[in-house]
Amino acid sequence: MAHPISAFQAAYISIEVLIALVSVPGNILVIWAVKMNQALRDATFCFIVSLAVADVAVGALVIPLAIIINIGPQTEFYSCLMVACPVLILTESSILALLAIAVDRYLRVKIPVRYKSVVTPRRAAVAIACCWIVSFLVGLTPMFGWNNLNKMRRTQEPNASQQFVITCQFETVISMEYMVYFNFFVWVLPPLLLMLLIYLEVFNLIRKQLNKKVSSSSNDPQKYYGKELKIAKSLALVLFLFALSWLPLHVLNCITLFCPSCETPHILTYIAIFLTHGNSAMNPIVYAFRIKKFRTAFLQIWNQYFCCKTAKNATSSTTTAEPGN
Repeated sequence: MAHPISAFQAAYISIEVLIALVSVPGNILVIWAVKMNQALRDATFCFIVSLAVADVAVGALVIPLAIIINIGPQTEFYSCLMVACPVLILTESSILALLAIAVDRYLRVKIPVRYKSVVTPRRAAVAIACCWIVSFLVGLTPMFGWNNLNKMRRTQEPNASQQFVITCQFETVISMEYMVYFNFFVWVLPPLLLMLLIYLEVFNLIRKQLNKKVSSSSNDPQKYYGKELKIAKSLALVLFLFALSWLPLHVLNCITLFCPSCETPHILTYIAIFLTHGNSAMNPIVYAFRIKKFRTAFLQIWNQYFCCKTAKNATSSTTTAEPGN
């Protein structure tokens, strides 16, 4: 029998639904903008689309599953594990998409002349496919055996049924050793540190180019690197927000593993969860305010499909009503 939802759970569910309602339309708008605007068809924006797809899935899939886990239904062990794994897949997909974006920006400023011959659409598509394959392998590792099933078996009665019916919670089925040693120390922290180094080098290369004395015939390189600097700053901000959103939860996981006697306030855990989910809603806002191509595309979509369409419908209704006057 289902337990009644408490006021705290109701507040949690309301905030999660609000995040989903911002995240899903915002990231669909990002994908739509890239699809309809030819100026957004280079490799960087393909990687941004991959990131947006992961963010749409967070709002449409992970948040509903997180709400289910928060309610704590009674379910079989592997059913609960299947509910917990999608967030691991999509987190890794976001990290690898951000890493691909960072490498792409580095190549744009390191080899600007040869960039288009090196980063072809085919290679970008292969890179995106590889990112998703790795994400599934990393995120589904608990399904392959690195989970809490054996630990639970040791605590069960010897004559207990092999079909474990449990209260479905993330920490119940996902091993903290997996979350800290494998997920965080191998697949989250090193890519974040690598991206930090890449962006520092990107900014260093751009500054060197912009500080060169330029003649009247060298305006194009200056314009190119100036544009690259603006985009690099925007994408570095996306990376910073991702790290700011995800590191608190991983730190709490480390505390749980290395200090079992330490009690973490539940409110901190919930704030960390809201930050991770809320990160999916941040990126479209950053693109809209920081990248002119996206801002132009968003306004074009609004004018073409929403604002002007409404005006046309109103005009059409008025015209239809006139003959009867």
